Amino acid sequence: MKQDSLEITTCFQQLAQPEDGLPKAASVARKAARVGGGRADAGTFGSCPLQHAAVKQNSGSLAMAAAAPSLKHWRTALERVEKFVSPLYFTDCNLRGSLFGDRCPVAALASFLTPERLSYEDAVQQDFSPAQVGHRFGPTWWTCWFRVELIIPESWVGQEVHLCWESDGEGLVWRDGEPVQGLTTEGEKNSYVLTSRLGEGDPRSLTLYVEVACNGLLGAGKGSMISPPDPEKMFQLSQAELAVFHRDIHKLLVDLELLLGIAKGLGKDSQRSFQALYTANQMVNVCDPTRPETFPVAQALASRFFGQRGGDSQHTLHAMGHCHIDTAWLWPFKETVRKCARSWVTALKLMEQNADFIFVCSQAQQLEWVKSHYPSLYAQLQAFACQGQFVPVGGTWVEMDGNLPSGEAMVRQFLQGQSFFLREFGKLCSEFWLPDTFGYSAQLPQIMRGCGITRFLTQKLSWNLVNSFPHHNFLWEGLDGSRVLVHFPPGDSYGMQGTVEEVLKTVNNNKDKGRANHSAFLFGFGDGGGGPTQTMLDRLRRLNNTDGLPRVQLSSPDQLFKALESDQGQLCTWVGELFLELHNGTYTTHAQIKKGNRECERILHDIELLSSLALARSAHFLYPVTQLQHLWRLLLLNQFHDVVTGSCIQLVAEDAMKHYEDIRSHGNTLLSAAAGALCAGEPGPEGLLVVNTLPWKRTEVLSLPKPGGAQSLALVTVPSMGYAPAPTPSSPQPLQPQQPVFVMQETDGSVTLDNGIIRVRLDPTGHLTSLVLVASGREAIAEGALGNQFVLFDDVPLYWDAWDVMDYHLETRKPVVGQAGTLSIGTEGGLRGSAWFLLQISPNSRLSQEVVLDIGCPYVRFHTEVHWHEAHKFLKVEFPARVRSTQATYEIQFGHLQRPTHSNTSWDWARFEVWTHRWMDLSEHGFGLALLNNCKYGASARGNILSLSLLRAPKAPDATADMGCHEFTYALMPHEGSFQDAGVIPAAYSLNFPLLALPVPGPAPATAWSAFSLSSPAVVLETVKQAEATTQNCTLVLRLYEAYGSHVDCWVYTSLPVQEAVLCDLLERRDPAGQLSSRFTPEGHLFSLPSEVSSACAPASIKLST
Repeated sequence: MKQDSLEITTCFQQLAQPEDGLPKAASVARKAARVGGGRADAGTFGSCPLQHAAVKQNSGSLAMAAAAPSLKHWRTALERVEKFVSPLYFTDCNLRGSLFGDRCPVAALASFLTPERLSYEDAVQQDFSPAQVGHRFGPTWWTCWFRVELIIPESWVGQEVHLCWESDGEGLVWRDGEPVQGLTTEGEKNSYVLTSRLGEGDPRSLTLYVEVACNGLLGAGKGSMISPPDPEKMFQLSQAELAVFHRDIHKLLVDLELLLGIAKGLGKDSQRSFQALYTANQMVNVCDPTRPETFPVAQALASRFFGQRGGDSQHTLHAMGHCHIDTAWLWPFKETVRKCARSWVTALKLMEQNADFIFVCSQAQQLEWVKSHYPSLYAQLQAFACQGQFVPVGGTWVEMDGNLPSGEAMVRQFLQGQSFFLREFGKLCSEFWLPDTFGYSAQLPQIMRGCGITRFLTQKLSWNLVNSFPHHNFLWEGLDGSRVLVHFPPGDSYGMQGTVEEVLKTVNNNKDKGRANHSAFLFGFGDGGGGPTQTMLDRLRRLNNTDGLPRVQLSSPDQLFKALESDQGQLCTWVGELFLELHNGTYTTHAQIKKGNRECERILHDIELLSSLALARSAHFLYPVTQLQHLWRLLLLNQFHDVVTGSCIQLVAEDAMKHYEDIRSHGNTLLSAAAGALCAGEPGPEGLLVVNTLPWKRTEVLSLPKPGGAQSLALVTVPSMGYAPAPTPSSPQPLQPQQPVFVMQETDGSVTLDNGIIRVRLDPTGHLTSLVLVASGREAIAEGALGNQFVLFDDVPLYWDAWDVMDYHLETRKPVVGQAGTLSIGTEGGLRGSAWFLLQISPNSRLSQEVVLDIGCPYVRFHTEVHWHEAHKFLKVEFPARVRSTQATYEIQFGHLQRPTHSNTSWDWARFEVWTHRWMDLSEHGFGLALLNNCKYGASARGNILSLSLLRAPKAPDATADMGCHEFTYALMPHEGSFQDAGVIPAAYSLNFPLLALPVPGPAPATAWSAFSLSSPAVVLETVKQAEATTQNCTLVLRLYEAYGSHVDCWVYTSLPVQEAVLCDLLERRDPAGQLSSRFTPEGHLFSLPSEVSSACAPASIKLST
């Protein structure tokens, strides 16, 4: 026995020395095979009888003796290995318990607490008090700074030394005045590497600072993740010490965990599974955690297993470091700034230590924050971007919601984002990166292509509640036929951790087997940040090319998409929207945020138009470039996919409302300045200018201010994208060819409003009993039904409170019954007629509404005020139409689409609650009914019932969501013919873009003036703005789109002096199509749109040099 022990010991010593000319791992593997009597490439239990048993020596030491192979029980072998690596069981003798060696406490610990998010320079100047492990701090959203003084023992020379730190909250280590690593238990970052090998001359004492935010990776929810934050939550420091880290044990743990994953993942029917389990079992046999000299043998066994290669047909996973950080969600915007620093500085250290590691990063806003608050970190990120390791992706300012922002706002996301990436990193993004939003508009493909992007990555449709999306790789076709290549990572996650289970899920879940053989594998903690770890990288490297598993390579988005593009001819095409069958409550939650979004989109549109006209007409006017960029960025920030959707905590909602107020207040100042420049003339009494910011002539009733603060109604006509002087008491009254509004209340309390175009009848409770198109006598309300019917639903989702409206809410429909006698006449007729009523919705909530009909207006408006104090209720308004159609039409960005009104298939049924923008329409041949709105997005058309979603009352993550007073307007427009020919589109625009009555410092112009008009009503001039990169000449950008879904010939007329008109893309780069044909007339310039612009809802841009 003694001789056997000596032989075994000698074998271990020999294994520790590499053979000449061989890498150490290969040398040890070969020697291990010789010692075991097997082949170096043997993978089965029978062909590799390297088994050992522990034998007790007289001296008390342990030696290993060879043992004959024996039968193994699957479960016991599996659990044996699990316990050997467990952080919970047998840590006194297993491998995990030996990961750290000698330990010593920190030399000194002090802290101070602050409610502010201080800079490092300010923080270190504060008064610190002594602290110790067990120290409690808080509450939520405060910050605790720790000063940590360290003395490394002399005996640790040559060892890897870590600061082990465990505390609640999110930490950031500062060393020599610079951030160096994030610390968070949730993100598996509980130690900071002080030195990978302590040298003789290295300093033994140093001082670090640890900044700990009093919130977790996913906020501070009370009881559950999405519950409102607990404002009194306290946090605790549970560990702060120095320790020696055993890197060789870490590698063994990675190998054993991977072998366990392979054994479990491939299952008992796989030969390779048994090979993995037996290899792990052998490693446990030979590995003594107390004897490092046994580690090379165990490592060699693992290397032999992982060194067995797969075939050429293996699926390839493109592993990319990723860290999805919600720009605001369960934490406020300001905390996201620090989340970025904690996450990205950790990724930066990984890039320094792993030259093949590539980290992708989206959202220009977050990079701008880091540039401002952490300039040295930002400079390092730029340096790694030059090396190709830090890869900006996405091309947008934030990862915005894919449904609710307007078409112009979506363009600005790309314009601001791509401009930032080009300026800061030297190139544009070629892929759109939006992994976590709540659906994707059918207009996105052509917006992407117009912004230089042909590739798209997301995974959110894996959350579909009803139907499984049929592809992971496909071509996505938008409204005009534009196509982009789309990839959904088949692992259905953007936060992988590099486990075998995730690797196998990715390849097995791929729905395009045979069409594409490449997939993305995005690894790193996400949502609240955190990002990749060294352990994840070690796992993925080990799985690089192993028999039985897909090939894993550290890669980049460009490498992935180039591989997919080579197989693009095999891919299927999906046409239209990518509708998420979940989270459809986000179309309605936090109504005030959605109202602010719609209003501020309008304000910025109007500022840009008036400023452009002032720029073209006044040599002294300066276009407010800086101010507009700031306001646009505030709006784009609020369009992040957890803000405009309302799925955020109260702090975020309050910040969002402040952003909207900033846009309103500064926007009004800019509007006044532009109006004043337009009317620059001789000094005189203050005048009033009526401005039309839409591209068609409008005659409407407008409320104008009178001396003393009163208001008066006037009928005004204003040319397209121009102005007219406001009428005064001495002005001649314009002819009124239209019939004045007639208002009459019957003895039963009902009220009729009639303007000669439509006739409206309301019953005594405010219900709409009749809506007649006067010219044809056609009734729009279904027989025996009531329109303007408010309906209350129970609204209790399965989990995601602010996000989800479940299909079963429709089973709880409760019509709100009004009280007869509350309906009264408001405005008595002439230019305007109205009636108003009160409605008690519930004991806690009430509603008042004014129903308004103006002279010459084709729709009736419903001005509504609701005092809303409910819990888990959903308020809608319904209009049963005397129309039959299997499809309803909904406005989306730069166009419209149809959705079914029936539930024939599960795909139809899953669209029980959908989104729209300014209008929806239900039409049959020759007649239809359109429902317009000025700030709502949730809607549905089931059968013949048009329904607009008004208010919800979720309690998580914001318990106060939607509580309080709301004001909004919707309108109903019956029409003959199609919605296109009947003017539904301009009517909805007019509802959302009211005529502006702007005071000017001098006398207003005496005559009307128009800057732009179009020859075809099918084309909408959506935006007029100054070009981003402009020369000394005034260069304007016009954004137009075809709105009908047709091919038209169209001329643009402008009264501005034009030197040149050229086609450009959405990034305002000159299009190869070049200069547009134009001709001069006595009144101005006409230039023709090319056919590809004026067709099929395509947005396009034109540059005018004036």
